[in-house]
Amino acid sequence: MSNGSDAIVIARNVEKTYDGGRGVAVHALKGIDLTVTRAEVVAIMGPSGCGKTTLLNCLSGIDEIDSGEVLIDGLSLEDMDDNSRTDHRAREMGFVFQLYNLLPVLNSVENVELPMLVSGVNSNEARKRSLAALERVGLADWAAHKPAELSGGQRQRVTIARALVNEPAIIWADEPTGDLDSETAQGIMDLLFELNERNKQTFIIVTHSQEIGDQCNRIVKMRDGLVVDDGIDAV
Repeated sequence: MSNGSDAIVIARNVEKTYDGGRGVAVHALKGIDLTVTRAEVVAIMGPSGCGKTTLLNCLSGIDEIDSGEVLIDGLSLEDMDDNSRTDHRAREMGFVFQLYNLLPVLNSVENVELPMLVSGVNSNEARKRSLAALERVGLADWAAHKPAELSGGQRQRVTIARALVNEPAIIWADEPTGDLDSETAQGIMDLLFELNERNKQTFIIVTHSQEIGDQCNRIVKMRDGLVVDDGIDAV
């Protein structure tokens, strides 16, 4: 599938080193090459500490890379300044994390619309789009409920609605089911696959779950900061 002809994410020789403290350098990414095709659902798997989340953060532009190149839909993240990269993420990307990152004082629709309000979208338009996003994830009746009044699965659906509200081309998900029981986790994955099929969005999912990985179009396996299997031969 990922032959580069319709690539939405391309990483070339990406390296990232962290300061681990006390003069210890942590080589988190050691020359990553990876291509993801538009509308793919890709799982990134590997043992804890192998660089999965660092790779997701570097590919999405949350973290800067030390060397190499990342292209998102043909645009180089390294050619953008911080503000341009932030704007690009807001327009073209959505994020789903394990711990939801919802503000407890806001209800569901307010959490979903907050990123749009921050980026200058008209409040009436933001509310309309947020309610539509909650309806897409089956939570229209829970728009006025705050996170504490929702189950774990419902909170994650709010997070997904927030990630989808700008209709991004790419959704990055870091352990999106890691805090959920198996039945609820499968419900969340079913929703992601349904959205991928309906909207042709690209999903890149960091997960420890082999069961979830097996449901994706392919599995990218990492070890010690390297991609040891990009999964293309298995597709």
